[in-house]
Amino acid sequence: MNGRKISLLAVFIGLSVVGASIKIPAIIGSVALDAFPALLAAVFFGGAPGAVVAAFGHLVSALLGGMPMGPLHFIVAVEMGVLAFSFAYMWKRKWLASVFFVFGNTVLAPLPFIYFYGLAFYSALLPSLLIGSLVNTVVALLLIPRLHSFFKGVYDKGAVKG
Repeated sequence: MNGRKISLLAVFIGLSVVGASIKIPAIIGSVALDAFPALLAAVFFGGAPGAVVAAFGHLVSALLGGMPMGPLHFIVAVEMGVLAFSFAYMWKRKWLASVFFVFGNTVLAPLPFIYFYGLAFYSALLPSLLIGSLVNTVVALLLIPRLHSFFKGVYDKGAVKG
């Protein structure tokens, strides 16, 4: 991995940090706008870079929220990485990718936590996860077409032209 790729990923992780500071009221303090930079990175640079941004973005969001679920946030980070990777894979069908991301982040990702915290925790978390997923997805869908020409081919070759 060269310096340009590392720098671009660092910029998008930085955007995740900014998004992680914008919290959505929830039963826990880590539902935030940290996912849309990962969705942008997934579309612009591919699934694996998007997954890296998603995982680090969630971990930073959890750190800013006080790590309310402790080491279980690493499970969420992996789930976010898988969701961002899947979003990139399905991007040719934008609405399918968007619906899958919202459904996966809202319903599927918190399923393992039923075992740790119970069904009441899962049920209480769903509304805020739905709102957070929708907002992250809508922001990404609004920004992707506007930024696509700027980032086209930048990750693999050439420099950012401004």
